Amino acid sequence: MASRPSCTSLPRIVSFDAQQSVLRVTGEEDRSTSGKRRRPISAALKAECDVNVDLSELRLADKSLMLDLAVLAQRLRADGCEMRLRRPQPYIRTLITVAGLDRLPSVEVVPRLARA
Repeated sequence: MASRPSCTSLPRIVSFDAQQSVLRVTGEEDRSTSGKRRRPISAALKAECDVNVDLSELRLADKSLMLDLAVLAQRLRADGCEMRLRRPQPYIRTLITVAGLDRLPSVEVVPRLARA
């Protein structure tokens, strides 16, 4: 009988670096992974400055992630902070637009860097 891998061996999909105030979202994020977002997003809520959300390695997402990011943005704004969505892939940028995240007053989408 094969043993199941422990949860600690799985790569982190969402992480928060409090020193740099960066929330990194990578891989594929949907409702099934939403529980793994709670701790890093809660940590980001405690940020005393603007939060940068690095989306450069996010390949797939659904509306549950967009909703979590919208709530984060609103809470940050209430504390006088802003959120920057950095380097989203084209599909993710479309999802951001459809969800209306880019229209929230405290959110700025920083375009993905062009390749040389």
